[in-house]
Amino acid sequence: MPIYDYRCLSCKQRFNVFLTYQEYGTKTVTCSHCNSEQVERRIGRVRFARGDEARMEDISDPSKLAELENDPRAMGRMMRQMSGELGEDMGPEFTELVSRLESGQSPEDIEKSMPNLADDIGGRSPMDNGPAEDLDF
Repeated sequence: MPIYDYRCLSCKQRFNVFLTYQEYGTKTVTCSHCNSEQVERRIGRVRFARGDEARMEDISDPSKLAELENDPRAMGRMMRQMSGELGEDMGPEFTELVSRLESGQSPEDIEKSMPNLADDIGGRSPMDNGPAEDLDF
């Protein structure tokens, strides 16, 4: 049974009502706090489901990738977003790498302090500046 959100115009309280599709629009809704019939339906956020391909296209947009070269914070944000879109735990080394980038540390300094980084997160350093088609999505 669908849940509908309402707000009472008398007492200003929010409340939920369970209504069948047949009841919606025909059954009188009253406030669960003060029993007033002076209520209004609240429309919640609308979400759009997008496929993996569409989400990855947004992330790999060349206009967004151009800013990464000289901005470690932007690179860290992009890497965090990409791992979130993939829905996989990339491991503690990846998390440390992203955190360091987001704090503004340069990729070169990170690579010096984490020499085994490529081995730890899959054989290719995520800081390599090779062409985008080298990325494993």
